[in-house]
Amino acid sequence: MQADIFDQKNNKVDEVNLPDRIFKTEWNPALVHQALIAQMSNRRQAWAHTKDRSEVRGGGRKPWRQKGTGRARHGSIRSPLWIGGGVTFGPRKEKDYSKKINKKMRQKAVFSVLSKKLQDDGLKIVDSLKIETLKTKVMAEILKNLIKKPFNALIIPSSDQSKIKKIVSNIKNINVISPLSLNVYDLLRYKNIILEKEAIKEIEKHYNKTNNKTNNATF
Repeated sequence: MQADIFDQKNNKVDEVNLPDRIFKTEWNPALVHQALIAQMSNRRQAWAHTKDRSEVRGGGRKPWRQKGTGRARHGSIRSPLWIGGGVTFGPRKEKDYSKKINKKMRQKAVFSVLSKKLQDDGLKIVDSLKIETLKTKVMAEILKNLIKKPFNALIIPSSDQSKIKKIVSNIKNINVISPLSLNVYDLLRYKNIILEKEAIKEIEKHYNKTNNKTNNATF
């Protein structure tokens, strides 16, 4: 399928033939949701942690003798029955929240979001994002030409444009991601996607069907 290419001043300069396998995938909200939940779960860390009786401090000796006091027998103040003792069945940091999702399903979900963004005019292809002066102000002017304020965009440059991420770090709601690390969360999080023309070839090569066994995208 054909798509327009724009320069840094938002003027149409050319057209590009996009691979249908990536940019003409049917919108599948159920699959996208499944991939998003899996990605968020895999990022989740178990912070909540309660101590059991073996981790509570103290309780090295028996609180009182076994018989003759008229009170219930106890062996340690670390017992869950005591205030300040261990917790029974409390949350533990060893809990694993990760979820598995098939690699092909995850890849198709990414293609589905890219296709939806292109269909809804939320994806703009730029001939080049190279700038002579590596300053935030210069990049802000380019973004002002390409998208409407307030800024909310994800930039996908070619792999040799790693310095762009440092330039836009001071611009609110602008993020940069490698074409080899596409994921559902970042693609959905931002309203606009700015894609450099050279990055299209890298995406197509990285997600090539024949190389699925050797290419491992970062999600």
